[in-house]
Amino acid sequence: MDPISRHRYFVTFSQTLVTKSGRSVSLTGWLLNFATFAAFAFSGLSLGSALAGPVLVVDSQSGSVLYEEQAMEPWYPASVTKLMTTYVALSAVRDHRIALDTPLAVSARAASMAPSKMGFRPGTLVTLDNALKMLMVKSANDMAVTIAEGVSGSVEAFADDMNETARSLGMTQSHFVNPNGLPNPDHISSARDLAILALAIYHTFPEHAELFNIGALRFAGKVIRNHNDLLGRYPGADGMKTGFICASGFNVVASATQGGRKFIVVVLGAPNPRSRAMMASTLFDRAFAGIDRPSKSLSDLTAATQATGQPTPGLQQTFCGRRGKAAMAFNAQAERLLAPLVAPKASAASSHYVLTTTEGLARPAPVATRIGMVPAPAFDPVPVYVGPSPGYGGLVAQARPPHSPVGTPQPPGTVTAYAPETPALAASPVAPDAAALPMKGRTKYKSAQLRQHGSRRHRVARAEARSVIWRSRRPFAPAALCGR
Repeated sequence: MDPISRHRYFVTFSQTLVTKSGRSVSLTGWLLNFATFAAFAFSGLSLGSALAGPVLVVDSQSGSVLYEEQAMEPWYPASVTKLMTTYVALSAVRDHRIALDTPLAVSARAASMAPSKMGFRPGTLVTLDNALKMLMVKSANDMAVTIAEGVSGSVEAFADDMNETARSLGMTQSHFVNPNGLPNPDHISSARDLAILALAIYHTFPEHAELFNIGALRFAGKVIRNHNDLLGRYPGADGMKTGFICASGFNVVASATQGGRKFIVVVLGAPNPRSRAMMASTLFDRAFAGIDRPSKSLSDLTAATQATGQPTPGLQQTFCGRRGKAAMAFNAQAERLLAPLVAPKASAASSHYVLTTTEGLARPAPVATRIGMVPAPAFDPVPVYVGPSPGYGGLVAQARPPHSPVGTPQPPGTVTAYAPETPALAASPVAPDAAALPMKGRTKYKSAQLRQHGSRRHRVARAEARSVIWRSRRPFAPAALCGR
């Protein structure tokens, strides 16, 4: 920042210590804000670049990088993890270790997962095909565990498969602990690694590309909509997955195709879903408009070393509660990327440019500026169901020894999704008395007595209740019902 700009900021800071109403503003807060700004200004860094989340744009065909910021920074992937869950499951189908119509048994562990979830009871059967659709649209955490146990026998064994797959794909910054992305300090990835995963899915399983483009499901008479706000709103959007936990912010790996060109965008750490959709739309707009062009490959990106050995900023901040600074930095980043799209194109023949009405109508407006105003699209819901496929007579996949084939019996003592059989009642050691009177007549007599004496007690109780209600009729005090 030049000296004049610093002086102007200091003058503005001094003049705004008193508001329009004449009341003084907290000097401590202003000093903290000014110190933060000055630290970045004098160091030549940008506050927005320090707090904004990683973004990345790659060409789906060549894998070339068009644009990236902090693409190698470790980040919590949240439910974007389920892209890896799907990749490992589809790899098992390809290797004939399981089939899409194989029923999966929901275990007690799966049913105990935190939302978002389908909420099926332990013992419910769901085919792998339906479970994958619920995973992608509903982002069901219980279905992620059900798939993991059905494919690999246990969550831990499935996590090993996820990490082995990540190593084979070259995802050098990823480590997976669970199949759903629920919070865990050791469950991390990066924008670069997630882009590698997205490319691998489309290139390895092109026949399953529609799995990531389902706008809604129909289950038990209800419609379940996809969390991906780009589907049906951004032209050509055709996948993939969103995610959110407090430690990660709002993440998305998205793809869009226009004119035979397909791009994949990764946005991590957005402060809210609206900002996430706007940022992804901005990156798509820049790619399709030719503003960003291929400059390097994903393999050219190298991890930045941390000299201090401390955790990276992306793993320290939280996006729940107070998120003002993160939102301001993210919005500043979005405005900076959007500026070339909304700025008038100056004429080469003249340094002055006047935008006429005809020219303004002819020049297409970027989708990012109006993505939030596009109404919710109407999708044709894809039906899903529970239970095996009609006519299925094969094995059921459930929790079992790690990496054992489908149908392997569980070891003794293993807690399963099915309730144990009720043990038979032991014979009573006391023999019945033949001279005992039957209880039926005595029960009738007791019931008559209770009705006679109980009616009086009920009348007294009703009278007392009416008196309590009458005494409690006083002015309503909402403060008494609200805790601090």
